[in-house]
Amino acid sequence: MPPASTSIRIRVRMTARAVDEPHRVSSQLELLFDLTFVVAVAAVTARLAHAVAAGHGLTGLVPFLQVFFAIWWAWMNFTWFASSYDTDDVAYRLLTMVQMAGVLVLAAGVPAAAGHSDYGIVTLGYVIMRIGLVAQWVRAGLEDPAGRRTALRYAAGVTAMQVGWLLRLILTDTGVLPESAGLVTFVCLVVLELAVPGWAERARATNWHPHHIAERYGLFTIILLGESVLAASRGVEGALEAAEIKASFVVIAGCALVLLFALWWLYFLVQAGEGLSDRRHRSYLWGYGHYAIFAALAALGAGLEVAVEQSGHAASPSALGYAVAIPAGVYLAVLWAVHTLITAEPVMRPGAVLGGVVVILALPLAAPGIGVAAVVG
Repeated sequence: MPPASTSIRIRVRMTARAVDEPHRVSSQLELLFDLTFVVAVAAVTARLAHAVAAGHGLTGLVPFLQVFFAIWWAWMNFTWFASSYDTDDVAYRLLTMVQMAGVLVLAAGVPAAAGHSDYGIVTLGYVIMRIGLVAQWVRAGLEDPAGRRTALRYAAGVTAMQVGWLLRLILTDTGVLPESAGLVTFVCLVVLELAVPGWAERARATNWHPHHIAERYGLFTIILLGESVLAASRGVEGALEAAEIKASFVVIAGCALVLLFALWWLYFLVQAGEGLSDRRHRSYLWGYGHYAIFAALAALGAGLEVAVEQSGHAASPSALGYAVAIPAGVYLAVLWAVHTLITAEPVMRPGAVLGGVVVILALPLAAPGIGVAAVVG
């Protein structure tokens, strides 16, 4: 890398960065990149909240998980590449901007995808993103002889998967692929997507930085917690417009803040950088496990939004209680699992976690009697 005093990097040879590079932190470009995902996550959370409010939470769950996977995987692809090959020169910045444009196109397609299973715009967004990503991997392959095979494998794997998604879209739109096979093909393509990094890195592992990755995941967790705060504030606005200000409203709004604060506290009980440094072989499980953590936080935001907005007059108190309880329970269980992967001794006792999850998931059954406010509390 050029010296820190260099202000403009026209071109820097793309070679793998050191895994033990001192003081490695997220760049300003990475932070800007994350902001584009705020738009996408807000869109998918709003769609799920709409489904929950209409009493179709279960129906809206599968489209939510599908669209959220697209958002999460796009973020993952960029994050792990940047941890190994961030040169921060002009070409790198411009190709990152291309990927950001793709994320915004994806966000524009969220309503159609979540509401009508129309993935045309989402797929277009992915095509744009992957043009930038594949170009980055090809550049790494050309300029970094040591990591050439791995980089070119990534480029080939990502390209092949994008062709697969395009074929799925074409076959679905033309009626060749029956609607009943849509979910099955989606799951198959997801499994293949998740397999690409493992296949590519058999040639040679990339030089991702453990502390940098831990920080990136922590920052995205904070973004999702912020989205939940935003969703809850939308619920407050809806309740205020409907003049539904009751004691239950105050309880739910206050406890929503406490709940989100507690989830933040639990996540950062473990400094993941040290654990990932000592247990790099568990990075796949740790990284992939965060899909459930991130999705749970986004779903929790949708549940809290509706709970606040419908405080005191929920048509189905149990269903609304579960819209909050299930994401909270999933978050707690999966967080314990990913923490355990990278720590010698778990910071949360298994018995306490299991007991907490059981209580959380049982509480909504009592919602018709005690009310949604008591469940959230």
